[in-house]
Amino acid sequence: MTRALDYLDQMLQTQSVEEVWENHCRMMESFGFDRLIYGFTRYRTPNSLGDPEDFIVLTNHSKAYTDVYMGQGLYLNAPMTKWALANEGASSWRVWTDLLRSGDASETTRKVMNFNVSMQVVAGYTISFKSRSERIKCAIALTAKPGLTQDDADRIWATHGQELMVMNTVLHLKIQSLPYFTPHRSLTKRQRETLQWVGDGKTMQDIAILMGLTPATVEKHLRLAREALNVETTAQAVLKAAFQNQMFIMEV
Repeated sequence: MTRALDYLDQMLQTQSVEEVWENHCRMMESFGFDRLIYGFTRYRTPNSLGDPEDFIVLTNHSKAYTDVYMGQGLYLNAPMTKWALANEGASSWRVWTDLLRSGDASETTRKVMNFNVSMQVVAGYTISFKSRSERIKCAIALTAKPGLTQDDADRIWATHGQELMVMNTVLHLKIQSLPYFTPHRSLTKRQRETLQWVGDGKTMQDIAILMGLTPATVEKHLRLAREALNVETTAQAVLKAAFQNQMFIMEV
């Protein structure tokens, strides 16, 4: 219990996604899960998870693994990804190891599973977090250390499952409270300021006066903000910047 309390205290004090993730990986490794993938999207549709450029993806897997599993889209056919999209809670990877043994897996699914086996990604747990919207989906995959079997992972979960659920849920909630964006989609201070005034209901003329700029310059900042966020309208830019916690943030 002391370990969990220390972890929660660290999470409360930490103010960057990078440090939060580093602390979490270190804590999960102490339980026997040394490789993690956290994925989050706010833009899910019935036929898509949205633009991959808009995903939040955190992982400490090797580049050799992620270049194939993520880069080549293998995750889309992974049994535990499909489980996470349809369920909430935690699931043992025995689901997919049993599928592999049964011979009932499709060719594409078997390709994913065989790749995982080749990279010693063979035992673990997946947690699919509760969502408040059909557009939102978030999950984390906890891979057991090489040499551990699924029986070993299940024994760890039987003893520490409640702690692990709490810690991973705290991670999820903490990440959602912090600014997160890829460098090529981050906003400049001026772009953020103009979007904030739009979000406050100000007109173009109002914003020009408040910022001491010409309306043309204000529109330039808004155009560059739309381009940075890869959206078509200023309203979409305000929404996406708010989702990414890029608006109304304290300068540090």
